[in-house]
Amino acid sequence: MSSTSSDAIVARRLRVVRKSKGLSQRELARRAGVGSGTISQIEAMTMQPSVSVLKKILDGVPMDLATFFSFELSGQDASVYRRGEHVDIGAPGVKYLLVAPQRPGRSLQMLHEFYEPGKDSGRRALSHEGEECAVIVSGTLEVTVGDEVHVLKTGDAYYFNSNTPHRFRNVGTEVCEVVSACTPPSF
Repeated sequence: MSSTSSDAIVARRLRVVRKSKGLSQRELARRAGVGSGTISQIEAMTMQPSVSVLKKILDGVPMDLATFFSFELSGQDASVYRRGEHVDIGAPGVKYLLVAPQRPGRSLQMLHEFYEPGKDSGRRALSHEGEECAVIVSGTLEVTVGDEVHVLKTGDAYYFNSNTPHRFRNVGTEVCEVVSACTPPSF
């Protein structure tokens, strides 16, 4: 493989991962502890990062090297995305499998979510443009939207304006599985 084609592969994959996380180049550089122009140079293919620099950048996502190089980039306009093609953009104890992260210009974000018992979407409430909805596939999920707190169980659903601060937490004793959609995408 030529240097130019490997530069393009790393650049394209990094761009997909960064955008799927909703990170600017500057924010990813800050999280990774690299120079502010590093991400831009890699994505513009003017710099080929060493493995150690790439690992450091991916630690800011977080994502390991194996996942970075193994998720499927081909078929950007595909109609079907298999289980192994979803990219996990979650955190420890919370798995957010993003459907079709490589699809350019997505106007919809779909996640297959898994919350371990006691795990949540983070200390701070989320707030972003758009609307989101979900169905609880299994388990129990506490959903806080503004000042309202609801405990949802299998088959229950939510739908709200995403500008309203919101948070999710598994208050059950088993893994909670959720399928959610958000428009416009925030990841």
